[in-house]
Amino acid sequence: MHTVYVTTAYLAPVQYYCKLYRARHVMLETCDNYLKQTYRNRCIIAAADGPLSLSVPIVKPDTPKCLTKDIRISDHGNWRHLHWNALKSAYSSSPFFDYYADEFAPFYEKKYTYLIDFNEELRCVVCSLLDMQPDVRRTDTYALSPENDFRELIHPKHSGDDPAFSPVPYYQVFREKSGFLPNLSIADLLFNMGPEGLLVLAASSASGGHGQPV
Repeated sequence: MHTVYVTTAYLAPVQYYCKLYRARHVMLETCDNYLKQTYRNRCIIAAADGPLSLSVPIVKPDTPKCLTKDIRISDHGNWRHLHWNALKSAYSSSPFFDYYADEFAPFYEKKYTYLIDFNEELRCVVCSLLDMQPDVRRTDTYALSPENDFRELIHPKHSGDDPAFSPVPYYQVFREKSGFLPNLSIADLLFNMGPEGLLVLAASSASGGHGQPV
């Protein structure tokens, strides 16, 4: 794929990073209207009892519609502490958590004003740890129906609608208990597989392989 369109996402799922891995250029949408119950402010990790959704609280906009780039993070509910504790609880025994914990901990100590800035700085750290250098550019206008538009296709409720994404199994801490959980947050892949997470992204892309476990 030459150019793909994606939304901002909090510790986005594996599917999202497959697009970053394969595309020559990535257009990060900033001019869309913010939608609830999407990956924009939530991620899903593998906890001891199964999938766990972590949501970043936002400040309710003053108007019915608000551009994603203008969405502010709320300090409600001590969420930073809760999210970091959830990540530690889920992945402290994973092979690579101790290697990467110091890279992630500051995001749960520093206060960010805008959700998109928080998400993007996290994405940059993840890409660096995976040795990925995607060419990501923020949009300044909203494009109607561009090619390779994944802005709403990468969604918690219909990730299976993407024929170019076929998640391959990889090691997960609680796999024997819960079975393999596909398309979790990139944090799950990174803490469990480390640098080899890049092989999973390649194999999970349409042209990357034949769905064999990594």
